[in-house]
Amino acid sequence: MFDDVVAGSVPAQWVLPDGVATSRVLVYFHGGGYCYCSMHSHRRLVGHLAKAAGCRALNVDYRLAPEYPHPAAVTDGMAVYRWLLEQGIEPSHTVVAGDSAGGGIALALLVKARDEGLSLPSAGVLMSPWVDLAMTGDSVITRADVDVRQDPVGTRWCASQFLAGGDPKDPYASPLYADLTGLPPLYIQAGDWDILVDDSHRLAEKARRAGVDVRLDLFPEMLHAHQIWAGNMPEADDAVARVGKYLRQIFVSPSNERKLHE
Repeated sequence: MFDDVVAGSVPAQWVLPDGVATSRVLVYFHGGGYCYCSMHSHRRLVGHLAKAAGCRALNVDYRLAPEYPHPAAVTDGMAVYRWLLEQGIEPSHTVVAGDSAGGGIALALLVKARDEGLSLPSAGVLMSPWVDLAMTGDSVITRADVDVRQDPVGTRWCASQFLAGGDPKDPYASPLYADLTGLPPLYIQAGDWDILVDDSHRLAEKARRAGVDVRLDLFPEMLHAHQIWAGNMPEADDAVARVGKYLRQIFVSPSNERKLHE
């Protein structure tokens, strides 16, 4: 079932597969370079993820550049998260997730929520996350000939539209440059043919140095954000199944188990 809602002034859509636990919420931010796509373009993927995880999902339709440059997307993400808390959803029952730019928003939300003293979600799930808008990773060059979905020129253009002249190393725009201390567990997925795969490698390394529990899964010969093809490609189905297994473990961890059965 899909049900449109306004979440703290931000358009969103509840995704509720049959028989899932409504006490647990996956907050999802779609990819699209901060300039493209919507909750509608990604609702099939979000449905697969919610079903695999056994929870409902809130698919967020955040504002896009160039009309709404940074920090609009992160501001919308924070508004949605605050709205969930106001609805009585426990932070421990919540996970934030996203692919590509949406992965960047999800991570930036965790950093900003920590900085503002809010209780944090249980985890972040980041699929091919774009966390360095300065695009300093070697894979931008070394994977350019094999990633037929994402190209450096178009990606840099999206960054310029989103930043609108701002600092590409602003930690809320490029959370690779943020202090990651105190964040919840992170599960990162990336395709080895992705021009942004070095974002995932560097993020995982930095998060571990900051004491964050990190899992990084790499998918050989996979392109940028290949999870979008869930239901049509075995490698995408495998990635979604891994996310589902991870989230089921997160949601029934010792700190959550009692609350989930109240």
